[in-house]
Amino acid sequence: MTEDDVRKTAFAMPLTSPAYPRGPYKFVNREFFIVTYRTDMDALREVVPAPLEVTEPLVKFEFIRMPDSTGFGDYTESGQVIPVRFNGEEGGYSHAMYLDDEAPIAGGREIWGFPKKLAQPRLRVEKDTLIGTLDMGSVRLATATMGYKYREADRTKMKAAVEAPAFLLKIIPHVDCTPRICELVRYRSEDVTVKGAWEAPGRLELFHHALAPVADLPVREVVSAVHILTDLTLGLGRVVHDYLG
Repeated sequence: MTEDDVRKTAFAMPLTSPAYPRGPYKFVNREFFIVTYRTDMDALREVVPAPLEVTEPLVKFEFIRMPDSTGFGDYTESGQVIPVRFNGEEGGYSHAMYLDDEAPIAGGREIWGFPKKLAQPRLRVEKDTLIGTLDMGSVRLATATMGYKYREADRTKMKAAVEAPAFLLKIIPHVDCTPRICELVRYRSEDVTVKGAWEAPGRLELFHHALAPVADLPVREVVSAVHILTDLTLGLGRVVHDYLG
């Protein structure tokens, strides 16, 4: 293989059998269960990187079921998104993400900078309750519940929420473990179709783990719980701030 061949072929690791294919990445029947809760403002300021600004003491704890996604397959994801502002634009900062499939872990980290780690999130219906759980090995990290399809939510508002801009801190290390890339990335979901949207009473419990500190943003009050079924395309995004530039 020549140097030109490498340059033409390379886009992901490993060179001859990449962990994921090139995009675009489309999702069919992507299901969101989102519990928005109030937490401590000082705790948020400790984890949100400038130049992002924390706007209010809220966190969105998300369970996302993805049964049909191009390139990434069938997997489930969970994590925390923090409402922020950047240059006057409101959006969400992905603080922590946990999922159960190697391809979207590798692709999410390498392309966008999603803060993904391996764990075991689950989303299921048990009689009249929608249940989200997150475990790392044998240790429970989070349990969330809401009434299943309790009442219809405004689909226009839910579509706007899914389409809202989101921000990521992409870090790629150099061979000496210093940052080779350290950038703020902005992306959004595109071609969004909301196929169903519901709201209901919800509850969320978080538990401590040394390597998955979701409970460092403690639950003070549950604000809302929503359940959304969508089709969408994950936009590739752009760099909006270079920490090394």
